[in-house]
Amino acid sequence: MKKKIIPIFVPHQGCPHDCIFCNQKKITGVSTDMTGEKARKIIEESLKTIDSNSEVEIAFFGGSFTAIDKEKQKELLSVAKEYKDRGIVKDIRMSTRPDCIDEDELNLIKKYGATIIELGVQSMDENVLLESLRGHQSKIVYESSKLIKDFGFTLGLQMMIGLPSDSEEKCISTAKKFINIKPDFVRIYPTLVIKETGLEKAYKDGYYKPFSLDESIEIVKKLLILYEINNIGIIRVGLQATDDIQLGIDVLAGPYHPAFRELVKTRMIRDYLESILPEKFKLLTVYTANENISVVVGNKKSNRFFINEKYNAKFKTKVDGNLKNSIKIELDGEVIKTISFNEIILELEKIYNLC
Repeated sequence: MKKKIIPIFVPHQGCPHDCIFCNQKKITGVSTDMTGEKARKIIEESLKTIDSNSEVEIAFFGGSFTAIDKEKQKELLSVAKEYKDRGIVKDIRMSTRPDCIDEDELNLIKKYGATIIELGVQSMDENVLLESLRGHQSKIVYESSKLIKDFGFTLGLQMMIGLPSDSEEKCISTAKKFINIKPDFVRIYPTLVIKETGLEKAYKDGYYKPFSLDESIEIVKKLLILYEINNIGIIRVGLQATDDIQLGIDVLAGPYHPAFRELVKTRMIRDYLESILPEKFKLLTVYTANENISVVVGNKKSNRFFINEKYNAKFKTKVDGNLKNSIKIELDGEVIKTISFNEIILELEKIYNLC
């Protein structure tokens, strides 16, 4: 069954802190407060566009849901629960802060049918948390995550790369600590400098320098490998574009790209190919299924141009419908390797020295 999510945004409702990077109204594209009536309208309108054989989820995004006034939580959750009780909706999801979880809260949202909780952790490094004005330490992440799992909820953790004082080493350390917590899934967001945030001032004052797009790709490719080999789902990489979240509109700086995940996967394929290519050859041909061609060739043919320039050779791709989860590599007309994407992940673990 196809999974369909009905997002209901509660921007900045409930957040006890103004984190240095955050302007939820810009990030979500929503500026109005949410009510039960508005939530019902969103659900009804969304259901009109969803096939009856889909697995439907209602997701409360944007703010720290479990820090909202309890009566407001009940108002919103009671609407979602109606659809779950009728069998129309399978899951109810919410995002919140690690320091806004306790047993009373979990009992409340469980009573109203919530099944999935995402914690906006961002980093497990104490200095990064402090300089990002998160208002809590990493210890609370372990405590909240354990409580959520003990109550039987599906747990998701969100991380950001490139926050103030962040580094590749700290990002990898955060990922490894996430892995020890054993969430069901993660999200990875590169930090963007958005208007009307503390980060905008820090950037303009020269105190903060965002990661470049290339730096971010180099870091995130390693994070993907770590999560993949530990069987942790990666449900999103990069912010979803809205009319506002675009460079030059409300994003002042940072590694924004509408196809960020594809850029990362493309770089991973390139890294693997480079690890097996000889210094000299005339023609590299990679065969794979049609749905994989864009990742092999690269965004705007970036891998093709890279191979052409670095090796002074031609790089071609050919469709082979039998290679759904693998690629076949041919050099100057001779097949040298057929390898699955799972095997490439294991090879990249060694190449990136993540073992």
